[in-house]
Order: sequence, then C-alpha cells, then structure tokens
Amino acid sequence: MKNETFRCGYVALVGRPNVGKSTLMNHLLGQKLSITSRKPQTTRHRIIGIKTTEHAQIVYVDTPGIHQQAKKAMNRFMNRAASSAIDDVHVVVFVVEALKWTDEDEMVLSALKDISVPVILAVNKVDRLKQKEELLPFLQMLHEKLNFSEVVPISAKGGTNLPQLESEIIHHLDVSEAYYPEDQLTDRSSRFLAAEIVREKLMRNLGQELPYATTVEIEKFEELERLNRIHALIWVERDNQKSIVIGEKGERLKKVGQQARLDMQKLFDKKVHLELWVKVKAGWSDDERALSSLGYRDDH
Repeated sequence: MKNETFRCGYVALVGRPNVGKSTLMNHLLGQKLSITSRKPQTTRHRIIGIKTTEHAQIVYVDTPGIHQQAKKAMNRFMNRAASSAIDDVHVVVFVVEALKWTDEDEMVLSALKDISVPVILAVNKVDRLKQKEELLPFLQMLHEKLNFSEVVPISAKGGTNLPQLESEIIHHLDVSEAYYPEDQLTDRSSRFLAAEIVREKLMRNLGQELPYATTVEIEKFEELERLNRIHALIWVERDNQKSIVIGEKGERLKKVGQQARLDMQKLFDKKVHLELWVKVKAGWSDDERALSSLGYRDDH
C-alpha cells in the first residue's frame, strides 16, 4: 500500500566556500560523509547524502562553495558542479555565516534569484555570537535581498535548530515514494569516499597552499569479508611538494595514513589496510584532461 503522507525530494546546500555546508550535511545525516576542514574549498565534488526516516527521504546535495576567483580548470569545475546542483532540486538551503556578508555571498544570491523552488536561509555559526541581538538587523538586511521561504539560525557544528531546519525542508518536499533504498547513504562509490577521506587528512595536516595542489586516486580497492585493502596515490604538482607531503622520515604521510584508516574503518565498518604513495603530475589542477582522468567529470 502506498503511503499517502511520505515525502521525498532533493535538497541543495549552497553557499560560498567555508560557511559550513559539509559540516551541516554530516550533522543532518547523523554520519560523516562529506569531508571537512577549516580551509575554504575543501569540497570539490557534488556529493549526495541520503537520509531516510519513517516519514520522509531527504536527498541532500552538498556542493563546492561558489567562488569568484575561478582561474584554474579545477576552480571552474567546482563552480559548474555547484551551479548545476541548483537545477534539479525541490528545495535550496542557502548557508551563510552569521553577521558576515561578502561579495561571494552576493554572487551565490544572484544565482538563486531566478529559481522557482523555495530557498531556505540557514544562518550558521550563531553559537559564536557574543551579542545575540546583533543577529536581528543582519536577518532584516538579508530579508530585503530575497524573499526566503524561511530563515533558520543554526549551528551546524553544535546541532542548534537542525531539527527545525529539517522539518522546514520536509514541508517543501513532494508527497512521493522513496527514490533510494532506505539503507543507502550516498550514490558515491566506496572508492570515491576512500579518496575523499585521504584528501581530508591532507587538508588538515598540510599548510595553507599545498592542499590545493594535491588530489588522491585510488589505485586498488579490494573488498574482502573482514578487510578492505586500499592503495591510494597522492598526486602533487612539483617535486618539492612531494617531499613536504611525505614529511621528515615519512612522518607526515604516516600520520595522514593512520588518520584516514581510522575514518575508513568507521565508514566501511571493517578493518582497513591502507597504503599511500606520492607521485608528481605537473599542472594537473589546470589541465582539463588530467582532471577528467582523476575523476573530476561534469556527469556526476
């Protein structure tokens, strides 16, 4: 028998880099799926996270931050991935940072002005505010910019108001059967998720610039009954970057590997044997063909 009240639909999480979209999706899902770091532009791909409850299935689409400086092929790819995510969804959640409005926020807003679906404004990081009354004029300023269907102050990290945000999202979804099996978490492969986990640990363990010159390719992914054997290649653009990633006596690479393995064991729910190598591919981040061969394709 068909459930006449069950709702289902796609929800795009959009915003400038580093406003907390990936943290928000992970907390809404109750499981870590999207990688996070304090560095902007950590998310490079569009990633789907599926949450199924008794009453609804919400298909969250986490997107790269839309940014102005799209000089390299990699940056152009990320902007395309973010913009195309807005096209086929039922609801958009526009994530901004409390009391902070930038030209890049304005750029995202302009991309939302002509869309026909409801836009919910999620004002993140409200837990950091010293004076809560400062929020009201900020919200009024945003209200004048676009007729948002709802405005929800949240803390993605602390979980503040996330149930309220989720109920507002469900309210706008279609009455429909589920699109995905109820135990499915994402449409991405285990290989893809393993590569992303390694990349997150690189983002967190390297200095400011270097993470943007690295990407990860899974060369071997062998699933055994009690163990996953994973061989990953870390690509950098120059020889000196290779030695930085490896670190003195291999210490940095070892640390990245240990942290990644622990996260993979949580995600895959079994032991993981992980081996990492570092190789140089000059200029990969500004080479359309190299990007495509490394999995940066518009068809996903």
